Amino acid sequence: MTAISIAWITLPFLVGFSIYLLPQLSRYLAVAVSLVSLGYGMQQVLRSSPVTLQLLDNFGVTLTIDSLSGFFILTNALVTLAVLLYCWAGDRPAFFFTQIILLHGSVNSAFICADFISLYVALEVIGIAAFLLITYPRSNRSIWVGLRYLFVSNTAMLFYLIGAAMVYQTHQSFAFTGLAQAPTEAQALIFVGLLTKGGVFVSGLWLPLTHSESETPVSAMLSGIGVKAGVFPLVRCALLAEEIDPLVRLFGVGAALLGVVYTVLEQDTKRMLAFSTVSQLGFVLAAPEVAGFYALTHGLVKSALFLIAGNLPSRNLKTLRLEPIATQVWLPLAVASFSISGFPLLSGFGAKVLTMKNLLPWQVVAMNLAAVGTAISFAKFVFLPHDTQAESKAKPGFWLAVGLLVAGLFVANGVYYEAYNPTNIIKPLATIALGWLAYGLVFRRVLVQPPRVLEEFEHLIGVMSLVAIALFWMVLA
Repeated sequence: MTAISIAWITLPFLVGFSIYLLPQLSRYLAVAVSLVSLGYGMQQVLRSSPVTLQLLDNFGVTLTIDSLSGFFILTNALVTLAVLLYCWAGDRPAFFFTQIILLHGSVNSAFICADFISLYVALEVIGIAAFLLITYPRSNRSIWVGLRYLFVSNTAMLFYLIGAAMVYQTHQSFAFTGLAQAPTEAQALIFVGLLTKGGVFVSGLWLPLTHSESETPVSAMLSGIGVKAGVFPLVRCALLAEEIDPLVRLFGVGAALLGVVYTVLEQDTKRMLAFSTVSQLGFVLAAPEVAGFYALTHGLVKSALFLIAGNLPSRNLKTLRLEPIATQVWLPLAVASFSISGFPLLSGFGAKVLTMKNLLPWQVVAMNLAAVGTAISFAKFVFLPHDTQAESKAKPGFWLAVGLLVAGLFVANGVYYEAYNPTNIIKPLATIALGWLAYGLVFRRVLVQPPRVLEEFEHLIGVMSLVAIALFWMVLA
């Protein structure tokens, strides 16, 4: 098993750089890598015992592959495969597919790291690959958005690296297990780095502009899986150390509420989806024990929604309400919206039920409010007018990609089939009904534009610093 794991880790990087030698095979090689990850991820989800790889003696540099990693790896494989299918018929060069595969491989690496120095390397490679994908169109706008992302990402990683060095100074080990007994400063610096990288709470307000202004497949890749590389280590640390768990849960609740407020008010489809990512990452962090299943569900839903949003006639919801969209496009849009709202028969239902069952008492009210807010937000898509005669310009790759992701929502519904009892079914349906009612009576007519002041470049680092100060205070407390 160790040899197979090492081969799987190195395969994306070997193939990624080999694509330049065989550019005519770039699509096929990229798909092959994602299929290998798909098989490996499914194997780890079903695996009962973890695989541990010791990279360096006495430094705590290790890799751990278990069922939690498996869910995240499976998400990465499905999202990458869908994006590749979406881009299959286009004229994108080998460079684009190289960056997709390098991003895929580095995200996989982040999902198996059990130490801070290996994670640092993986996160930095993710940052470079993401930057190159964001700036791929080479327009002035895309280059600015990419540089903005790179600056915020590198600043966050500087905080993180200092914290990792302090953990090593205390324990002579980079292992995640040393975080709980590390100095207050180390905990705060590592947290602010990961919260920013993962797009969580106010530290993640770089995310809406970056994801909404990127090309459609890049938005799907970043929102569906890229940001989870920063969230996964927080989940892992929370499971390893009881002292860290409350802090992770607290930021999960904060992110869920902050993101859903913006999502409810936003009238731009791609910005709405980006803010929803901030909120849904909060659900992942709010219950670390079941984070893997929720991450899988969110990755499938959000990638599908971004791909669909990129093929709508307009990004403006007010415009979309005035002119019917093609019914064949509306159907997967509605299915994905049902899933993220927690509708039965889709994996979003089981993921939400499982998450709610693993909340602490002080989280319940806030997370239920966030669930209602999610139903309000995605009612905007469910109640869009549609017409079977309306023209759709979607290409064949779009249908293959969206079909794969939507099918995944039905199949993944079986992960937690125990959710299907009367009590569990009634509550999500009541939550969705309440959200739709609130949308119809109130929020459909609300046209308040949420403020963007905290998203401005000059404020992002300041907000990061304020979060670091707040973390110092919380850890000391």
